[in-house]
Amino acid sequence: MSRRSIDVEGYSHAAAIPVASRIGPLLASSIIAGFDPGTRNMPDTVEAQVVNVLHHAGAILTGGGGTWADVVKVNFFVTDTEFRTAIEPLWVELFPDAASRPARHIQTAQLPRRVLVQAEFLAYIDH
Repeated sequence: MSRRSIDVEGYSHAAAIPVASRIGPLLASSIIAGFDPGTRNMPDTVEAQVVNVLHHAGAILTGGGGTWADVVKVNFFVTDTEFRTAIEPLWVELFPDAASRPARHIQTAQLPRRVLVQAEFLAYIDH
């Protein structure tokens, strides 16, 4: 199997890396920041950044041939543990069935200036 770089319109990295990579059924994202779609503008609130992160993750999944149903694990990196309160409601909205949610981890990290939350995910796409 060969590796395929995934790129999506409206979101990219400044470095020479794709937004995700896929080999066979495995899709792994690079780090996903909460920039406003199509720009390098970073919203001031963690809530807006979380919405953008999830928007970009959805676009990456689509670009890689998958959906949220294919996600196995999501790691969130936040500058403050209190920011999990901004993630939780959107998480439950994306995955309302408690018996069928991906694994998730939220950890604090020192992130670039103005970035309050970032994420990465792993998906298994067998369709």
